[in-house]
Amino acid sequence: MPVQTAYIRSVGRFVPERKLTNQDMEKMVDTNDEWIVSRTGIRERHILDKGLGNSHMATRAARECLERAGVGADELDVIIVGTVTPDMFFPSTACLVQKDLGARNAWGFDLSAGCSGFIFSLTTGAQMIESGRYKRVLVIGSDVMSSIIDYEDRNTCVLFGDAAGAVLLEASPEPGYGILDFIQRIDGAGGEFLHMKAGGSLRPSTLETVQNKEHYVHQEGRQVFKFAVTEMANVSVRILEKNGLTGEDVTLFVPHQANLRIIEASANRMGIDPGKVVINIDRYANTTAATIPLCLYESIVEQKRVKKGDYIVMSAFGAGFTWGSILMRWWE
Repeated sequence: MPVQTAYIRSVGRFVPERKLTNQDMEKMVDTNDEWIVSRTGIRERHILDKGLGNSHMATRAARECLERAGVGADELDVIIVGTVTPDMFFPSTACLVQKDLGARNAWGFDLSAGCSGFIFSLTTGAQMIESGRYKRVLVIGSDVMSSIIDYEDRNTCVLFGDAAGAVLLEASPEPGYGILDFIQRIDGAGGEFLHMKAGGSLRPSTLETVQNKEHYVHQEGRQVFKFAVTEMANVSVRILEKNGLTGEDVTLFVPHQANLRIIEASANRMGIDPGKVVINIDRYANTTAATIPLCLYESIVEQKRVKKGDYIVMSAFGAGFTWGSILMRWWE
């Protein structure tokens, strides 16, 4: 018998109203609009208001997702939140979202994979659907990157923004649709190039760690770029080859929005026409686990760029190092 596959029934998102433009950044650090755009493709990013946490964004995205599907929160079986910026160490963001939604029948957990958080969470949820044990899994990618960014460090502060996106997974009504395949990888040797030094059990929070700014993102840009531009492209090409497809068969390529040059390199390696590549990094910057669901929302809900039977490839690269790709065939 064919394997039961999971498909995306609905999508939701939340983007904070407050914008931080490149012109605003010019007043904060030694940088300028031309430098930022030429090296990253970013023009503005959204920042969550003080006093609000990750669960606020994640819950808002989840509510829209459920409303679009006409599904009640009490019908959910599992909630998975991909994030590196939870409200607190514990309880998990998934627990806070479950409470806020009133999803009394659901269990869940947070998944930490850096910018690959949504990709890893989506495949985890898909396998839960494939098992036949669960009917509805809510997958959320949500990060408040502004909470761990040093706005005096011009090399990192221009790169990130805040947002959340959510998808509802159910069993595909027809075989051959939904999430068909995925490839995922990690390489812990890359951790030294992209990490947050303090705040965990190895270096708990102290006056010294705060004064030394060890609770902010540390990134060695050249090393991360070199690895990301190679491996994100490799895994994107591999998912097509593995399934006997080429770039011409793909309707949409949905890449993680970290750097425009990495996106273009991956698309070129795949042989995909630039018009098929989803890009919104200019308006949102790198929202970590939220980038791919934001792209899906724009492409599916707002622009209606896909129809039944279309192939979609998603890929991401993040801290860890972590990276992966997903092949999906749209059903609607």
